[in-house]
Amino acid sequence: MANTYTQLYVHFVFAVQNRLSLINKTWQKELYQYICGIVHKNEHRVIAINGVADHVHLLVSMHPKQTVSDLMHDVKRNSSLWINEQKLVMGKFSWQEGFGAFTYSKSQISNVAIYIENQEEHHKKANFREEYLKMLEKFDVTFDEKYIFHEIE
Repeated sequence: MANTYTQLYVHFVFAVQNRLSLINKTWQKELYQYICGIVHKNEHRVIAINGVADHVHLLVSMHPKQTVSDLMHDVKRNSSLWINEQKLVMGKFSWQEGFGAFTYSKSQISNVAIYIENQEEHHKKANFREEYLKMLEKFDVTFDEKYIFHEIE
């Protein structure tokens, strides 16, 4: 890809299957490091990563050689395998199907990174579903309510 120059910033949001609060603080940083390794291996650059027990936010400077969907497939598949191999949860860990991906301009990156870094504080005021719906509305994303992340009933 000589002579290909891009500036592609993508904010990913993805949740634990059934929105269960399975990401434990005792191994959360290791998980984030592992995810960063996957992103780096695919020649992208992590700008920010954080989340809470039921979901993750990941801000990436994308290399154009890989699609957004392929990167998320790699991240979710390989991190699930790692969590299960390490036996970090009882039973089988998996990510919810689907994800959110939102693009930003360079001038917005520092604010998005701060937002991601402050996830714990942010979620004292709003739950994940409220946050996710706000993002979809802000970006004018058409969605089907039946595919939005739901709590277990």
